[in-house]
Amino acid sequence: MKILFKKLQEKAHTPTYGSPFSAGADLYSADETVTIAPGESRLMHTGIAVEIPVGYVGLVYARSGLACKRGLAPANKVGVIDADYRGEIMVCLHNHSDKEQTVEAGERIAQMVVAPFLTCEYEETDELSETVRGEGGFGSTGTK
Repeated sequence: MKILFKKLQEKAHTPTYGSPFSAGADLYSADETVTIAPGESRLMHTGIAVEIPVGYVGLVYARSGLACKRGLAPANKVGVIDADYRGEIMVCLHNHSDKEQTVEAGERIAQMVVAPFLTCEYEETDELSETVRGEGGFGSTGTK
């Protein structure tokens, strides 16, 4: 599948996959060097806009190394890029660490997975079907 994208600024990078079987394409910072204080969130520019096909969504996730080693991950956990959005992809990075973190221009800051989705029609009802689990949630099936 081809995803059309447009560079909105000269410093923007083409999304890339780290390996032949990577699910997520890396997104790069198009900002100058930015320092993010502990507990701070910072809106980062990628400098690109994409054309997600109808019936698909772009899901923006943390890069595992950046999140685990440096504490930098998207503030909203998962960003959603709808098929009709044509603006710049932005990533709000949050610093979960106890140290200032510096993000360099051109550094990989997140990854985008393109996935199909279903649009559902929601119909109100007075009754739902019975299951063994029922209303059990938040650890009701065990925590280990």
